[in-house]
Amino acid sequence: MFEYILAAFTPLNILLALGGVAAGTIIGSVPGLTATMAVAVLVPLTFGMPPESALILLGAIYTGAIYGGAYAAILLNTPGTPSAIGTTFDGYPMAKKGDGDLAVSVACLSSLVGGLVGAGALLLLAPPLAEAALAFGPVEYFWLAIFGLSLIAALSTRDFLKGLIGACFGILVAMIGISETSAEVRFTFGSQTLLGGIETVSALIGLYCVPVLIELAARRDRHLKEPEETRGFRLPEAIRTLLREKVNVLKSSAIGTLVGALPGAGGSIAGLVAYSEARRTSRGEPAYGQGNPGGIVATESANNATVGGGFIPTLVLGIPGTPPDAVILGALLVQGVRTGPTLFSDGSSIVYTFIFGLFLATLLMLPVGLLIGRFAYRTIVRAPKAGLVPVVAFMTVIGSFAIRNSLADVGIMVVLGVVGWVANRRGFSVSPIVLGLILGRIAEEGFVQSWTIGDAMGNVWGQFFGRPLSLVIIALTLLSFLYPFFPALRQRFLRRQGKTAPDEAAQDRIPDRSDTRAMIRDFTGIGAMATVAVVVIWQAASLNPEAAVFPRTIATGMLVLCGLAALETVLTRRVVEDRSSGSALRRVSVPVSLGIGVALVPVLGFAAAGIVMAIGLMLAAEHDRRSARSWAVLALGVAAVIFAFTLGFRDLLSVPLPRGMLF
Repeated sequence: MFEYILAAFTPLNILLALGGVAAGTIIGSVPGLTATMAVAVLVPLTFGMPPESALILLGAIYTGAIYGGAYAAILLNTPGTPSAIGTTFDGYPMAKKGDGDLAVSVACLSSLVGGLVGAGALLLLAPPLAEAALAFGPVEYFWLAIFGLSLIAALSTRDFLKGLIGACFGILVAMIGISETSAEVRFTFGSQTLLGGIETVSALIGLYCVPVLIELAARRDRHLKEPEETRGFRLPEAIRTLLREKVNVLKSSAIGTLVGALPGAGGSIAGLVAYSEARRTSRGEPAYGQGNPGGIVATESANNATVGGGFIPTLVLGIPGTPPDAVILGALLVQGVRTGPTLFSDGSSIVYTFIFGLFLATLLMLPVGLLIGRFAYRTIVRAPKAGLVPVVAFMTVIGSFAIRNSLADVGIMVVLGVVGWVANRRGFSVSPIVLGLILGRIAEEGFVQSWTIGDAMGNVWGQFFGRPLSLVIIALTLLSFLYPFFPALRQRFLRRQGKTAPDEAAQDRIPDRSDTRAMIRDFTGIGAMATVAVVVIWQAASLNPEAAVFPRTIATGMLVLCGLAALETVLTRRVVEDRSSGSALRRVSVPVSLGIGVALVPVLGFAAAGIVMAIGLMLAAEHDRRSARSWAVLALGVAAVIFAFTLGFRDLLSVPLPRGMLF
């Protein structure tokens, strides 16, 4: 082992690990540029390297990209990568309070611990964990997806029924396109654009980022609270936070390792499951979702642990654990390395050198992550909104395009962004919608395969409820769903026993009454969701049973939930909605400017269309008077960033950006 450690810590490998972590972190911080893309675009660099060095570089890029997604999640409320969805729940509220620097440091330390735990599992437990992963069949993957959806109970702090409706809506959006189980086209309404389905990352960017841009432009106040003094990395506070959350970080790292070892599960599921478990067992303040560092600890330690966990089935079984692992597996095949059970014996020098190189890359993530994080935090905090909004908007546009080189994905991103903003105003939180969108395909594939197997065996119920591992996941799911209601039930029990203070009991009994107009708005939102469910049921009638069974089941449940939500509004007269102030004209200007920019790309080219879009967004986001010189400086800065991103994507990342009349 000492020989392998020395081989991993050569000057070349240290340099590759350092460069890989830095490149991955920067790429992962841009919304739309996933860890898979970060690895894929840099794979050609490894073709002339020894296999050990190639693996170390790719592993470092992967590690850095997973962590880099936390920057946008914390500072922009937009996950840079899907793995960082859970980081937005508490990271952005912390940044709004002026603790964004602390949040970035906590994310970096949590990623470090999670990465080390995942790499340690790869070193010590690879064969048994790979065998355990093989025990998961279609029904277990179905229940695992449902377990991930149980996080809705944790996220829907405002309205649980609306959270469930939002999750059903997200699942139905994921059903658009060609069915993966029967290859039948569904819910496209004759549109060629929708044949490829809704790209998950583009949708995620739209649902999270566009509403933020709309509210940034509409309101006069600053994006983030600027600290009164420079506080550096706040590393001592971050270390104390991690020590206080030591059980959370170790448990979440273990969850990330186990989920990462399941082929196809990925960091997004790991982060959400870990967040749900951390929230379920939390007793501290503030509450999760309101800026509790424990939420960042859980998500970031779990999603980084999937890096080492995902390599377990990749190296031991030759089955990619996560999408980036599939790209790395292809690079290994090009190198002539054959993965499988004999790799750890026949190719021990390659495997163990890589594992210790993964430890090296994870350790280097601390200084690199803190330095880049501090720069990102200071830049975003101090940037004027008239400059921040167009730059972030252009990043979302070019990032969405780069995923599948499709302007249609960018258009869908803008449309879903508007849908997400409207849904949030009507009390439907975006996070359950995103959960349904991510987990919908996984749940459907497991459901249909299990249903088909059970039907062939003549025992459908036994297929879903007769396997021991499935029963364990079902029990955890029920606990996760019901746990958030325990405090209210306990409060009600204490009140009946006379152990609750009179004023507290009285306050608990007084509902928030809403006026008639608010109730009409609520019924309108619920009615829109019910209409979606009715349309899906109507469309499913013309599909074959395999393509129709899952969306029809979800739509029927969604229709029932809409009825219950409407009944709740009638009985309680309580309406959950967002009525925050802001300029309606500025709000409308954001999606209009985005739409105009996207429409002009084929005519003017990406950079020129981006500048036209930026002009509209700058005017929408600026609330104070500026001198002509100040406007010129700001416009030149924004244009320079747009040109830099365009050249970087086109020439460095080889993204085929459309060229128009200008640039």
